[in-house]
Amino acid sequence: MKTIGWIEISSRKYGGKAYEEQVKKILAENFNFEMVSVQTKYFKRGYLRAPELFLNLIKLAGRKDLWIRGLQPLMTLPLDGTQGKNLAIIHHIDSSQSSGIPKFIEFLFEKIIYRNLKKINAIVTVSDYWQNHFLDKGYKNVFKIYNSFDLADFNITDQEVLEFKKKYGLERKPIIYLGNCQKAKGVRESLEALKGLGAYLVTSGEQFMKIPALNLELEYGDYLKLLRASSIVLTMSKFKEGWCRTAHEAMLLRVPVIGSGLGGMKELLEGGGQIICKDFSTLKEKVGYLLQNPEEREKLGEKGFDFVKKFDQEYFKKEWISLLEKFL
Repeated sequence: MKTIGWIEISSRKYGGKAYEEQVKKILAENFNFEMVSVQTKYFKRGYLRAPELFLNLIKLAGRKDLWIRGLQPLMTLPLDGTQGKNLAIIHHIDSSQSSGIPKFIEFLFEKIIYRNLKKINAIVTVSDYWQNHFLDKGYKNVFKIYNSFDLADFNITDQEVLEFKKKYGLERKPIIYLGNCQKAKGVRESLEALKGLGAYLVTSGEQFMKIPALNLELEYGDYLKLLRASSIVLTMSKFKEGWCRTAHEAMLLRVPVIGSGLGGMKELLEGGGQIICKDFSTLKEKVGYLLQNPEEREKLGEKGFDFVKKFDQEYFKKEWISLLEKFL
């Protein structure tokens, strides 16, 4: 049986990580698959973590029929001792929201990544935007496999929603979900734009910034209940998204989405007939209109669901197995 090695760096949970966990499950069930974890021992964070990680990556060795890499393992591709074909999963590349020294470092990393991608046998992206981005730059064998979900996870009842609202004291006003609580997701600007709207403004996940909104750190099932309980979900990212799993999840729950549409998110929102808001100054007007028109919210919810329901687990498995069989 053909062998596949996956070079693993970070265990942090984020949208791209969820996608990759689904891929790993398919690989483990259908191929001779091995996880190769590369972690730091002495420096868990800070600027010194990167040099230690770099040294650990170049120590990698061994032969596989196919190696799967994310961005960081791409950095050392010409230097490590691995042998075999290579496939890169690229969700997005955008350092526009960084500043100072981190921005300069990310700029250098991007230069190296684009150079090393020329040595890759296949690139997998998650939207038309990023597939076209790499094709336009002259890369070959650029494929697109969309984010997908287990639709059974989204069967949330009205009673579960009522219980969720009661648990967190969210019963008296409509809920507007602002997104994951971090700068790049545009939650601060969204909060400022929606002041005085008369709604609960809620963020979720690890609180990377302090803003006067309710932040809930939830397990995945309760996070979906939060989306389902929301009147509107915002995805006002300030960077070029790969796709935007939050918008996809909201659409599977028949909840209308207003988003910036940057990067691959535009394809998702346009395909599902949702609302693109390019300027925070117009956000309150768009949100207010939907709050005042429940029929329009329901209409958008159905449009969104009809578009994303096809991206299920069977689609995902079929696409990945078909792609891998071409390179093994």
